[in-house]
Order: sequence, then structure tokens, then C-alpha cells
Amino acid sequence: MHSLTTRQWVLLVLLTLVWGLNWPVLKLGVTGYPPLTFRMLCLLIGTPILGLGLLAMKVPFRVPRQYWRELLVLAIFNMFIWHALIILAVQYLSSGRSAILGYTMPIFSALIGAFIFQNQLSKRAWGGVFAAALGVLLLLWHELSNLSGKPVGVLLALISASTWALGTQLMRRTTIPLPTLTLSFWMTALTTLVMMVLAFVFESDRWQEPSPTHWAAILFNAFLVFGFAHAAWFYLARGLPPVASTLSVMMIPILGVFSGAWALNEILHWQDWAAMALMVVSIASVLWPSQPASFDQAEDAKKA
Repeated sequence: MHSLTTRQWVLLVLLTLVWGLNWPVLKLGVTGYPPLTFRMLCLLIGTPILGLGLLAMKVPFRVPRQYWRELLVLAIFNMFIWHALIILAVQYLSSGRSAILGYTMPIFSALIGAFIFQNQLSKRAWGGVFAAALGVLLLLWHELSNLSGKPVGVLLALISASTWALGTQLMRRTTIPLPTLTLSFWMTALTTLVMMVLAFVFESDRWQEPSPTHWAAILFNAFLVFGFAHAAWFYLARGLPPVASTLSVMMIPILGVFSGAWALNEILHWQDWAAMALMVVSIASVLWPSQPASFDQAEDAKKA
């Protein structure tokens, strides 16, 4: 952590705050307003802002024709499914539970890497997978035992997280020789088109003028999430030590839980506390870097 520059520290803190606080903001945005339409408006405003950021940084926009098919696949798993389903899940769940379930993504990523891409998982990582599964079961149990619960929201959030995890694995393996910000912009632009179609097909009969609260949530997402957080994350991902990115990922659902309880008066049950603790342990076990091998172990490995 000591190797972070001042700029990286500032961006990391701001990024964690924006993504963490956005969960109650999302809940406010979809309360009494069509969720797909809400996400469409966020993207319609946020995508040009992201584009202006690329112009300011002189990042190229052009994508050669031979890479568009792979770019579309990346957009489907990184953006299309995630943005459509998670915003529906937020409508059913509290903002805190949505945050906890959404950030099961690193766990799904570890499983997908092990079973599809033949990555080796340590015992510690398997322990983390078990802890995450137990946390999800706790949340699902509460939803099923509560007459007002919506287990469909849990399912939507888990599908969102798992597809985002697959997209992350595909993104790591892409051979498209373009800046990550270029790919991010076009995935966001394509997602805007998809959300426009979904909102028109499923919600056009419920379209209405956003209230001041809805507009505040829309602008928060447009400027801070799509206009800032996306660009900041891809900038940081190239230079952050693993421990720093792990800290950020772990703090986001915690911020989501406590900010939702504070801002929206969401009641935290013991299942929420237990699930949050299990998710933190789980994410840390998967993402926290292993101890480096000792000098003697390194020498033995060379000899072998």
C-alpha cells in the first residue's frame, strides 16, 4: 500500500465512496420509477460524459472492424446483463442486500476461473467460496421466511454477479490491441442502446417525468458512476497493488449496507450482519495476495 501515489490514493478513496454510496442512491432512483428507464436515462447522460473524458485524455475511439464481434461479447457479459438485472434486483431488495449480493462477483470469478479456465484454487480460496455460499443462503433464508420477501431479487442479483464475473475473466483474456478505456466507452455506448430498447419494450407505458429525487439519483449515476468511476477504475486497475484493489472491493458492500441503513432507514437483521462478515472474509480469501515464497523456497523452485 505504501507504493500508491497521492493521485492513486485520492482516486481510490473517491471510487470506493462513489460505488459504495451509489447503492442507496440506486434504491431511491427506482422507488416509484421504472427501473429500466432509470438506468437508460443514467446511460444517456453518462455515456457522452465518458466520451468527453476520453477526448480530454486523447484516448482513441476507433475500433477496427475485426474486433467488433469480440467487443460485443465483452459488452454482453460485462455490461448488458449486469446493468439490466441488477437494477431490477435493487427494486426488490434493500440497497444493503443488493450491495452484498452484487459483490459476490469476485467469488463467481474465482469459480469460473477454476472450472472453465482451469485456474488453480488454493484451499484458502475454496474456504472463501464456502463462506460466500453460506452468506447467500442466510440472505435467501430471510427472504423466503419473510412474507414480504422477494427471493426473485436474490436470484437476479446472483445472475448479475455471475455474468459480470465471466465478463471479467473474458476481459482479462481479450487480445484486442486497444486501450481499456476505448473498450469501456464502446461497451457503455452499446449498453445504452440495449437499455433504450428494453425500457421501450417493457416500460414505455409507465414512462413519466422523474421527480427531483429521481433526477438527483440519475445525475449522480450519470456524472459520478459512468462519467467518473468507470474511467477511474480502469486507470487504477493498471497501477494498483492487489491489496489496494482488494480493500476497495471489500469496502464497497460495507458502505452500501451502512449508508442504506443510515439514509433509507433500512433495518439490518442478524442475517445481514452475518452475511456481510462472511462476504468480507470470502472476498479477502480470494483476492488477498498470498505470502511471497521465502528465499529458500524460491531457490528450491529454481533447482527443480
